[in-house]
Amino acid sequence: MTRRLEGTVALITGASSGIGHATAVELAREGASVALVGRRRDRLTDLASDITNAGGQALVVPADITDAQAAADAVARTVGGLGRLDILVNNAGLMLLGPAPDADLDDWRRMVDINLMGLMYTTHAAVPHLLKSASQDPRQVADIVNIGSVAGRSAFAMSAVYCATKFGVGAFTESLRQELARQHVRVSVVEPGSVDTELRAHNPDLVQQYIASSLGDIERLQSQDVSDAIGYIVTRPRHVAVNELLVRPTEQV
Repeated sequence: MTRRLEGTVALITGASSGIGHATAVELAREGASVALVGRRRDRLTDLASDITNAGGQALVVPADITDAQAAADAVARTVGGLGRLDILVNNAGLMLLGPAPDADLDDWRRMVDINLMGLMYTTHAAVPHLLKSASQDPRQVADIVNIGSVAGRSAFAMSAVYCATKFGVGAFTESLRQELARQHVRVSVVEPGSVDTELRAHNPDLVQQYIASSLGDIERLQSQDVSDAIGYIVTRPRHVAVNELLVRPTEQV
């Protein structure tokens, strides 16, 4: 099988679980060296061992990207340790749902900090390196893939600030895409529907019950379904850009 990302380097935020974990495995399988960014060092180390044992290369980069300097340092460590940067997958995120009246303002701030500002901080630090790689072999193109949500296309009750952050991701992605397109840095957003990850588990039991009842007994996406979509985007020929990809479970309406 052709390893279509041989010679490239990918940085994945939120790599310790879920979509980020699956994406790291997918891109490593395609030949990319991967920088694993997240706050849970033990999980990142275990993932790096799995990738290395399978013949890949992985760099563990513990970081809290809600801090601008930490995000910049994570990018610098990636380039210093792996030599370049070709792909950025902004996956780290938080979903804290519930009614807006009497909501915990700290929950709102945490979502804005990670879902939006962390994504922006990491992108800001990565763009100069991506522009450089886009002018070089092996691909002469670079990629930013931002993980949005169906909640970035339609707003839902009990999700006001989460939706606000994901609408923001969509707007940021499209504006940046227009700025970087002529320089062969492709900027894409992947918008998953309901995915079976630990994201929902950060909510109180009553909110989790609400989420379950609103979706019913449907078969949810798995993390690998979303990482497949990301792998598809970043392995397109240089002249092909997949700007937006909405992926729902078949039964989700």
